[in-house]
Amino acid sequence: MGSTEVTFGSGSTDVGSALAALREHLAELQLPQIAHRRRAIILLEGPEGAGKKLALKQFASAFDPCHFVVHTTGYDRREASEGHWLARFWRQLPPAGNTAIFFRSWYRRVLDDRVLGRTPEESISRVFDEINEFEVQQRDYGTLLVKLYFDVSADVQERRVSHRRQNPWRGRFQEEEFIRADDPAYQRALEELRANTDTRWSPWRTIDGDDEGQAALAALEAVAEAWSKAMPAEPPKLVTSPRVA
Repeated sequence: MGSTEVTFGSGSTDVGSALAALREHLAELQLPQIAHRRRAIILLEGPEGAGKKLALKQFASAFDPCHFVVHTTGYDRREASEGHWLARFWRQLPPAGNTAIFFRSWYRRVLDDRVLGRTPEESISRVFDEINEFEVQQRDYGTLLVKLYFDVSADVQERRVSHRRQNPWRGRFQEEEFIRADDPAYQRALEELRANTDTRWSPWRTIDGDDEGQAALAALEAVAEAWSKAMPAEPPKLVTSPRVA
């Protein structure tokens, strides 16, 4: 069996303490979201081995488990060919007072699927328009959307992925779907993604994923900042029925 992957390097005690404090802070910030029945979406995007999973584990440790759900987005041939390609994400939108965390998201269609030839090039402009319209709808509906892109250098990515391949229990890794972070086609797709979807109402926040601990810290800080600005600071007022004489 492969060895356990080390997540923190030097200064791990400081990073661990900072993460613990941020998890507690996020837990407090979630309370007004629940009380005011506000919806929120967090996207974790980026290539394989960019440090997204550690950040996801930190969010899962911070939030009330009754009020968030995680959706893992992979390629689905049936979903991609039957009906509108965004339909599965419509079904995964959070109810009032809840958060949906997407581990990969609708952006696969213009990143991985595009690089692997699954998304026709002639449809890319339309897909960007549909994504922006979809995100505007979420904003207009009062949903907070936080988009995090985890960047990683090719050598760090290769080291992490090679380590995972040594573990027989992580056999779901598919070699034919692996895309290097420095792949020219991926970089071009990423550049177009940023140019077309880094909008005023849903900007991208880039996370440096070379240090997983620091990346998780930056991700929690970004979400905490967004929550602090978007969620009401006061408890909702109780509405009582008038007494009947």
